[in-house]
Amino acid sequence: MTPQDSNLQERCGTLIAWGAAGSVTMAFLWLLGDLLWHGLSHISWTFLVSAPRNAGREGGIGPILVSTGLIVGICMAVAFPIGLGTAIFLAEYTRDDRPMGRLLRGSLDVLAGVPSIVFGLFGNALFCQALGLGFSIASGGLTLACMVLPILIRTTEEGFRAIPLDQRLSAAALGLSRQTTVWAILLPAAIPGLLVGSILGLGRAFAETAALIFTSGYVDRMPESLMDSGRALSVHIYDLAMNVAGGNPNAYATAVVLVGLLVLINLLASWIAERWTTANHLPA
Repeated sequence: MTPQDSNLQERCGTLIAWGAAGSVTMAFLWLLGDLLWHGLSHISWTFLVSAPRNAGREGGIGPILVSTGLIVGICMAVAFPIGLGTAIFLAEYTRDDRPMGRLLRGSLDVLAGVPSIVFGLFGNALFCQALGLGFSIASGGLTLACMVLPILIRTTEEGFRAIPLDQRLSAAALGLSRQTTVWAILLPAAIPGLLVGSILGLGRAFAETAALIFTSGYVDRMPESLMDSGRALSVHIYDLAMNVAGGNPNAYATAVVLVGLLVLINLLASWIAERWTTANHLPA
């Protein structure tokens, strides 16, 4: 291969990479621009704190925001400790060639590809009916926890595996136990990966619709307890856009709020990861 051919291939590869990145960026900007164009003018403080009226055509999304926060809070409160513990087990206590490790990883990969409506039917059968929770915020949060666990576990596991082996060998040379090594040395270094998994899990939880229709329900009033039915933002958008004539303006406004929350969560997580990395003198 001549130097000219090598340079041509390099230029073509660079052009393809830039083209792919530009396409993704343009798609995001197009989507964001459309949402802002149709929905930004309808957003106000009253819209954020008032209750829906006239089937959602009027009023705001105050109870919807509260229900969404409770559902996502339950989801992450359940998924985070289970996901972190499983990721540590897979990364530090099992080998790739062990049957238990292969079984767990294979199960997680299968669960990650299961359609959300299947999780909704599962959550309805287990949490709503078998456990007697009914259509409630608790049922929706627990169902979402089952959905985000595969993403959280696999991402956190990769964060632990990315830590250089030298840190483990140094800890062993100092006589530290495996438990001390994991919690005092490896976990702080894996915080960026853990945050990435949490962000991906939050993104799926915030945007989920099908699973919540079968578990948390459609009720748009202010919830009084976790056993009350509650409507999430994504379900509210779906209902206004598909079932309510004249509901598109408020659907667009709700979508802007949902995207804004996701952007704020991403920015906050990035800031926390940067501060954590700087404070603990970890490599970026």
